[in-house]
Amino acid sequence: MNSIPALELSFRRKEDGLIDVRRQLAELYEFARIVGRYSKLLDEWYLSYGDSKEEALRYHAFDETGPTTAALAVLEECNRGVTDIRSIALWNGAEKTAQQASITSLVNVLGRPDRITLYLRLEPSFADWKVPLLWLEAAVSIWRPLIASFGPFWYNEHKVFRDRPGVSWLFYLPRILTEQQVPEAGLLHPILDKERKQVGTVIISVIDEPFSEHNPEHVRVANAIEIRLADQDLLPLYAAL
Repeated sequence: MNSIPALELSFRRKEDGLIDVRRQLAELYEFARIVGRYSKLLDEWYLSYGDSKEEALRYHAFDETGPTTAALAVLEECNRGVTDIRSIALWNGAEKTAQQASITSLVNVLGRPDRITLYLRLEPSFADWKVPLLWLEAAVSIWRPLIASFGPFWYNEHKVFRDRPGVSWLFYLPRILTEQQVPEAGLLHPILDKERKQVGTVIISVIDEPFSEHNPEHVRVANAIEIRLADQDLLPLYAAL
């Protein structure tokens, strides 16, 4: 299988009820602005809507100022009366499979945490970890996730624990970590808030080349980090998120 880079994060909100469509799409706009700096293929986003290509390209999600009026109208109509769970999916409109990307936001009231996912099929693949690190920093600023990761989608087939997240290439936890706690990591990068206070740490498993789930050494390092974190009760169970 070819590698499909994916950014995934889980978080919980303080609100009791479902946030409105406008806020949900505004959060995606803020994130998309950061992602769009990487490539023109990530600069335009459309609602994943309708049964044909023409329909799927009909509604731009954003303009220069934020969510478009048309996108908001469609989403509000489609989700009229929804009070428990809502999903918004966007795509970049690329025809070639190797240029496609999607962003999905799932919000709910009870049960599982809210989730954001970014799937990429862009060529060429990422040369290093610096760009996805910027994306993770932006995601933390917007959503303050309980966990977040970036790496090949199919790495999940190689992780150690079925009931816990995998570390993959980049892995974020909302806590301060030291080299003594995670000696196997290629790099620990602190995440700071606007007041320059550390709110979390990104663990980067491999720093000298792109991470590949087909490279046994890369998988070994990521697995070792997962075991190390779990032994210290730092790698959460999915059920505890």
